[in-house]
Amino acid sequence: MIRTAFFDTDEKEKLFFQKALPNKCELVLFDRPVSQVDITLVEKCEILSGFVYSKFSKEILEKLPKVKLIVTQSTGFDHIDIKYCKKKGITVCNVPEYGSNTVAEHTFALILTLMKRIIESTMRVKMGSFDPTGLTGFDLKGKTLGVIGTGKIGVNVIKIAKGFGMNAIAFDPFPKKDLEKYLGFAYKSLNEVLAESDIVTLHCPSCEETKHIINDKNINLMKDGTYLINTARGGLIETQALFNALKSGKIAGAGLDVLEEESFLAEERELLTKGTTERHNLLTLAQNHVLVNLPNVIVTPHNAFNSKEALQRILDTTVLNIESFIEGNPINTV
Repeated sequence: MIRTAFFDTDEKEKLFFQKALPNKCELVLFDRPVSQVDITLVEKCEILSGFVYSKFSKEILEKLPKVKLIVTQSTGFDHIDIKYCKKKGITVCNVPEYGSNTVAEHTFALILTLMKRIIESTMRVKMGSFDPTGLTGFDLKGKTLGVIGTGKIGVNVIKIAKGFGMNAIAFDPFPKKDLEKYLGFAYKSLNEVLAESDIVTLHCPSCEETKHIINDKNINLMKDGTYLINTARGGLIETQALFNALKSGKIAGAGLDVLEEESFLAEERELLTKGTTERHNLLTLAQNHVLVNLPNVIVTPHNAFNSKEALQRILDTTVLNIESFIEGNPINTV
């Protein structure tokens, strides 16, 4: 029995870990981050696991010399002193991905809502009218979908697009030529994707190279009446450029699960943590954002990742990481 400490863990998660690891680990469970726990309660632990709120710093780890494994319940691992862990031979594992199909499905939920005029149709019926006049939508079949970023989410989006009979083109600085042939899409330059697509959807990470990848210089390359979807990170789109394009009609509509000012958000699961100041900041942001009240814009509250299955995959991967390490074959190491 390996003594294992879990931090940042709610009651439902505690029950899951107790059922999943009864014969392998002696569990110590906390609903607080490691910084708020009496360190003497975990000084005999060999495995630590927590979310991004638990900062596994050198100062904390120096007090826990028995630790052999840290399993973060997140994709990011900036909250762990990786350099110190390497020096001390501490293995670190993460959850590399848990929502690739979930986010892809939300992407198409936004696309269909826009193209089929779902919100306007629903509001009209609620107001007492059953008249479809003026609510003409568009078919997806035969339309060209431009996918910017062909990681796991982008690839799933292309697969779904093919099911609707769409043409798919993509931009990625690191193209996957084998997938291009297998899935039947074509890699093109960013400008070509913008110019040729009826719908553009973003699926790339937030970094210096992708900041404002859609901006006031290239947004005008798009066809008049193009739709723009963003379920990745808000900073990929220059807000003012999108606002101007929506007002002019260059962009017919936008489906956004993220807003540009969300820069403080490191992990989607942070949004589900009760009482965080970040949640209140996001509420204020949404209320004041120039795009929210435009009639041709749909904004969802960074919810694309949020399915029961995706959240369960975080827990399942955490357990699998621990079990694999105990068996001598660690996976998802960073």
